[in-house]
Amino acid sequence: MARKAHPESALAPDPPSRKGGAPADLYRLEGTYERLRRALVQGPADGRLERPLSFWVLPDDRRLPIAFLDRPIRVLLERPLVELMQTPGVGRKKILGFFELLRRAVKDRSAHEPFGLVGANNGGAGPAARRGVGVGRDTGAVSESVWADYCETVRRAGFEPLPLGCVAPSLKPLPTVLWRKPLADYAGQSLAEIRALKTHGEKRVSAIIEVFATVHEAASTAALDEHLQLDLRPHFVRPMTDWLLRRSEDPSRLTLPEARQRLAQPLIHQTEIDLGADVARLASERLGLAGDAPSVKEQAERLRVTRARVYQMFDDCSRVLAVRWPEGRWLMAALDGTDATPDAAALVRGVRAIFFPV
Repeated sequence: MARKAHPESALAPDPPSRKGGAPADLYRLEGTYERLRRALVQGPADGRLERPLSFWVLPDDRRLPIAFLDRPIRVLLERPLVELMQTPGVGRKKILGFFELLRRAVKDRSAHEPFGLVGANNGGAGPAARRGVGVGRDTGAVSESVWADYCETVRRAGFEPLPLGCVAPSLKPLPTVLWRKPLADYAGQSLAEIRALKTHGEKRVSAIIEVFATVHEAASTAALDEHLQLDLRPHFVRPMTDWLLRRSEDPSRLTLPEARQRLAQPLIHQTEIDLGADVARLASERLGLAGDAPSVKEQAERLRVTRARVYQMFDDCSRVLAVRWPEGRWLMAALDGTDATPDAAALVRGVRAIFFPV
């Protein structure tokens, strides 16, 4: 069994005869190293030299110089290339990987302007690409540098208490056990620490990154003011809340078209975003938005599932609203004393049964 190198001796040089290479090749490597070292040492004093080399590592990187990753860049740059190349386990390919990480550190515009996602999905076009974020972002391209920027945005905007499910673009990729987990649970950890958590495979980590990236994009592009609060809730929440509050003081009769447009259809749309078209269609049918409402048995037979499975999907609808709009259950009380046509009153009861069951 190979003896593990002691951490203090990870950069200790081997005898000069252990490694070598063509003099011309070594000359080129030394020239590249000196240019990168000069660019970093003479670059902005924004703390990047104190960052460990791993700060610029991306998840799909290969041939990394493992012995260097936990060392601050300043410590590494104090050593000549020949000495670095004598480190156990570090050959020419690992040195080339080392150079790539140094290039990223050079190109990093500032400690708060990460590199990882720029142009990843749209060829670098548009303001989203210049910010390093974008719709359909490649979460596999998120480095520790990018993640640190996301977490700083969450802390600066005061969003740490918010649950992931409240601000996620969609709940479909987010496991239900994370819907109520506050952003603070991850904002204080590095990606490496999150990946080391139990049950946190790459799919779950990617879903978490997507939520943080969404919050970062919204907060970093908004005109924030100390007297104003950025609202990250789904689009339907504000207009529906306003409508319900107005309805509490409106003596006019609630009609079926108004109940459909103001109440049922926005909830069905949000259900499609979070649970998919099949569940949204199921709920829409049950509310009779497209005609006569089928029974649960008829819906189960059409889908070739059990009635218990249909009820489970309706239960998922209520769970979505519990995290997306928890105050909705109480705001619906504004409709209790409302004068409504019989079909409008039936629709309100149906909405409550699916989305806000007792």
